[in-house]
Amino acid sequence: MNKTIFSTPLLNQFLCYLSRGVLKLTGWSVVGCLPADNKCVLIGAPHTSNWDFILMLLVIFSIRADVHWMGKDSLFPKPFAAFMVWLGGIAIDRSKSNNTVEQMIEHYNNNEELVVIIPPEGTRSKVQRWKTGFYYIACGADVPIVLGAIDGKNKIADLGEVFHPSGDIDADMIKIKQRYQGKVGINENWT
Repeated sequence: MNKTIFSTPLLNQFLCYLSRGVLKLTGWSVVGCLPADNKCVLIGAPHTSNWDFILMLLVIFSIRADVHWMGKDSLFPKPFAAFMVWLGGIAIDRSKSNNTVEQMIEHYNNNEELVVIIPPEGTRSKVQRWKTGFYYIACGADVPIVLGAIDGKNKIADLGEVFHPSGDIDADMIKIKQRYQGKVGINENWT
C-alpha cells in the first residue's frame, strides 16, 4: 500500500504522542492491539456519535497502526485523489461488475499488510441488523476480524479480541455480537 498519514515517520511519531496525551487528558484508555501480521479487518462498535471518528483517530495514532478505510471512488476526484489515499482511503469503483467485497478481497490479496476499518452498523443510528460485508471480506481474504469496541461509560477503546470467522455467518454473528453486549457508545442514548 501507499504511504499514509498513519505511516509517515515523523508525523506518525508526533501524532502518536499527541494522541496519547489527548486520550490521557480526556480519561480514555486503550486496551489491546492489532494482530502481529498487521493483516485484518477491524470493526468498531457501537458507532453512535461523530466523536467516534475522532476517538478512532486518537486510538489508531496512539498505537501507531497503519489503517485504511473504504470510500466510493467519487470521494477521490483527480486533484485530491493522492491526498485521500494518503489519509488511508481505498477507492471502491461501484461501476465495476464486481462488488465491494470482491474489490476489498483483491486489495488484501495484493498486499502483505492491510488493516481496514469498517463500522458494521454502517450508520450512527441504532440499527436492527449489522451490515455483513466486513464478514465476507474477512472470509474471502482469509484474515481475522479484530472486534474493536467502544465503552463510552468506562472510557475504554478496546482492540482486544481477534475473531477467526468459520464461514458459518449465522453462528459467527451471534458470537461477534456477544462481544458488544453491555457496551455503550459515546452517545449515551444508544441502547
